[in-house]
Amino acid sequence: MKAIDDAIHDGVDILSMSILSVLGHIPAFHAVTKGIPVVYAAGNFGPYTQMVGNVAPWLFTVAASTIDRLFPTAITLGNGQTLTPDIAAPGVNILAAAPQVGIYKELGLYFFDSGTSFACPHVSGIVAVLKSLHPDWSPAALKSALMTTAYIMDKNGLPLLADATPNKIADPFDYGAGFLNPTQASDPGLIYDIDASDYQKLFNCMLGSDTNGSCTATESSLFDLNLPSIAIPNIKSSETVSRTVTNVGQPDAVYKAFVEPPAGVDMLVEPMTLVFGTDTSSQSFKVTFKAMRKIQGDYSFGNLVWHDGGSHWVRIPIAVRVVIEDSYSTVS
Repeated sequence: MKAIDDAIHDGVDILSMSILSVLGHIPAFHAVTKGIPVVYAAGNFGPYTQMVGNVAPWLFTVAASTIDRLFPTAITLGNGQTLTPDIAAPGVNILAAAPQVGIYKELGLYFFDSGTSFACPHVSGIVAVLKSLHPDWSPAALKSALMTTAYIMDKNGLPLLADATPNKIADPFDYGAGFLNPTQASDPGLIYDIDASDYQKLFNCMLGSDTNGSCTATESSLFDLNLPSIAIPNIKSSETVSRTVTNVGQPDAVYKAFVEPPAGVDMLVEPMTLVFGTDTSSQSFKVTFKAMRKIQGDYSFGNLVWHDGGSHWVRIPIAVRVVIEDSYSTVS
């Protein structure tokens, strides 16, 4: 905690961290309020679900993937990690400098290693480049730019695979929004921005410091936190969430919505068209999800994409689980 506070005091531009302690979430929150992006390794406890160690929404959590030096080939996600990182980056068989201390002395000056600790610096470096190109963007805007432009297909147009046992087609619980695409992220078209103050209620609830009984309201409004993703863990009949996007591309732009609903869920976006002008840089929309079957199911996945008819495809992942009873545990 003191190290993060010292880094904030020193005026760092980005924090890149490979630690698995919720104690770091507190000073990381303060860093974000100062406009400092905090990039965290997701952890290496896979392949089981619900094993990501750093899930606070003000963090940028990174999973590890393999790469063929040309394009990502399989998602390994913390050596098999499978729940909700924000994005995936190269983290398997990465050539790294070996610190000349302890057992690392035996490895020579350089060695190959794997894990989210090797994926995290890739994202941190790219965030640094984006911040130099867009110095006025918030940590949330930088995160959004990378997430909404990420790949979910390989170079052959096939779905990315999760390196689990057995292998399976990867989903957002494996790779978050997908595999990072730095070039497109510099010009994302739209961003999902979040003011640091929007995290405050959630922050208080996570720390148990809520003194006015607002945590119940916070849980119900958490769906509306302006993240570049939507996750609903317990939909019984229907649920409506709202999002706001800010145009960072050409001033006069028109975006149309394209939806890929999760299996068994009806998905309606209102409005389906967003018009931006010189005096209208931000637009809000609502997404309504309706369970089509009464089942106690597992998560299903989809996408919402905003397209301007040109080069911008602004995609966010969707994860929805239909339930009958809140007390039932997840099937997976």
